[in-house]
Amino acid sequence: MEMAKTGTLGKLYLVGTPIGNLEDMTPRGVRILEEVDLIAAEDTRHTGKLLQHFGITTPQISYHEHNKHSRTVELVQKLEAGMNLAVVSDAGMPSISDPGQELVVAAIAAKVEVITIPGVSASLTALTASGMISDRFVFEGFLPTKQSLRQARLESLKHETRTIIFYEAPHRLLKTLQDLSLVMGQERGVVLGRELTKIHEEFWRGNLGNAIALYQGTRQPKGEYTLVLGGATTESLITSETEIKQELAQLLAQGMTRSQASRHLAKLTSLSRREIYQLALDMEG
Repeated sequence: MEMAKTGTLGKLYLVGTPIGNLEDMTPRGVRILEEVDLIAAEDTRHTGKLLQHFGITTPQISYHEHNKHSRTVELVQKLEAGMNLAVVSDAGMPSISDPGQELVVAAIAAKVEVITIPGVSASLTALTASGMISDRFVFEGFLPTKQSLRQARLESLKHETRTIIFYEAPHRLLKTLQDLSLVMGQERGVVLGRELTKIHEEFWRGNLGNAIALYQGTRQPKGEYTLVLGGATTESLITSETEIKQELAQLLAQGMTRSQASRHLAKLTSLSRREIYQLALDMEG
C-alpha cells in the first residue's frame, strides 16, 4: 500500500494514462487509482470511462484549465488534511501540455510528497518512431495561437539544432505547417504522427514543403497530431556579426535579458557568451 498514515500529510500522485490504447495503462497506475481517496481529473466524464474499464470506483473531482487556480487551493487543503490524491489528464502525463504543474508547485510548497506514476507520452511515442535524432531534443508542445507570440516563438527556434516536438490540433495543422515553413524553410524535415497507439495510427515522413502540399490537396487532417521537426543543420548557423546583432536585437525585443540572449546565441555561433554579451552592450551604447 502507498497510502498516507493517519495524522500525516497526504501524497500527490501524478498518474500517466493511455493516449489511445487502454492496454498501455500500467498495473501500478491502476492500483494507485484504486487506493487514493480522490482523483483530480481533467475531464471526469472521459476519465470515468477509463475507471469503469478497470473497475475503479474512486470518486473524482474536476481539475482543468478553467478551474485550476481555485481548485489547487482546495486540493492542497485536502492533502494537508491527510487525503491521498491522484491527478490524471485526458491522455498521457499530467503537467505535459495539460493541468498539473500548478498543483505540483503548491504541493511541494506545502511539504507534500509528490510521486509520479510513469505512463505513455505522445511526444516520446512519436519521437522514438520518427527516425529523427532522438538523443537530443526539445519539447515545445502547442505553439501560441496569437500570431505575434507564435512568430516570436518560431524565430527563437529557427537555429535550434536539436529535434523539436510540437503538438497540434487537426484544424490548425496546415496553418502551423505553413508558419514553420516560412521560418524554418520548406526543406526542413518533419514527421507527422497522428492517432498514436490507436487503430488508425499513422506516421508521415517528408519535409515541410511536401507536408503543406499534402494537406492543401485532398487529404484532410484527422485526429490529434504530434510533429517531430528536424533540428537546424550546422550550415544554417549564424556566422556574421551583422546576423548576430540582428538576432540579439530580436531576442532582446522579445524580453530576454542580455545574459539569456548571449547564452542562447553562443550555442549557435563561433563567439563566446562573453563576446556576444559585449556586442549587446555595444548595441545599447
